[in-house]
Amino acid sequence: MTGVLKIRRWVGEHVVMGLGLLVLAYTFVPIAVVALMSFNDSSSSRNVYRFQEFTTSNYTDACGPDGLCSSVMLSIWISLGATLLATILGTLAAFALVRHRFKGRSAANLIIFLPMASPEIVMGSSLLALFVSSGLSGQLGFWTVLVAHVMFCLSFVIVTVKARLGGLDDNLEQAAMDLYATEAQTFRRVTFPLVLPGIIAAALLSFSLSFDDFIITNLNSGQEVTFPMYVWGAAQRGVPMQVNVIGTAMFVISIAIVLAVELNRRRQEKALT
Repeated sequence: MTGVLKIRRWVGEHVVMGLGLLVLAYTFVPIAVVALMSFNDSSSSRNVYRFQEFTTSNYTDACGPDGLCSSVMLSIWISLGATLLATILGTLAAFALVRHRFKGRSAANLIIFLPMASPEIVMGSSLLALFVSSGLSGQLGFWTVLVAHVMFCLSFVIVTVKARLGGLDDNLEQAAMDLYATEAQTFRRVTFPLVLPGIIAAALLSFSLSFDDFIITNLNSGQEVTFPMYVWGAAQRGVPMQVNVIGTAMFVISIAIVLAVELNRRRQEKALT
């Protein structure tokens, strides 16, 4: 009887962790397939997602297919520009919504969620209608895509930074002012370092959303071809394995950034203690 109770207790203590690991493993299955296929030599078969033979030539010739690297660079530049603009504007808006009271504040909080709740096809067609009505129908390209990406990334930045600001302890800022720090010094030495992890998280989220977007980009890109659009077009005749190389590289870089931020945070915590 005692053994049965121990088993039940052990299961009760570890069932949540076990389920979480199963969900995590299920989530990483597609990423594992992409990483595996980046080493696949599919030149002898039309079925590009059947593993034929191990090769590293996909990495040594990552820019082999025409237009692949140019589409990747275009997506990177658009994502960097959208991330920079959305992070700056979104952070300022989050501070205004959290730290100040003004007319229309509740309505602004509601409107912020509309781009997040709206289907991408609705937002993409709305932005296209805006550009066409503004006389930009013949100038669709890099700048229209950049504006479109800033529009939908902005909401995610505001929500992320607002969550970070809402969790801050006001006593820390008040203590700094009690020690004769000015408002500028308090913001620079106390508030901003505490909000910075939220800002970094919002920036990383914006970059991922911008780099990954297809529907809104496809409606507003004109003749420009981003990486998701290249993959969609290549899928009709056979996706080159170098696409998996790009996907694997982006995943590894993302993990490296997250680990670097986390290690830096732990090092700062140890320094304070």
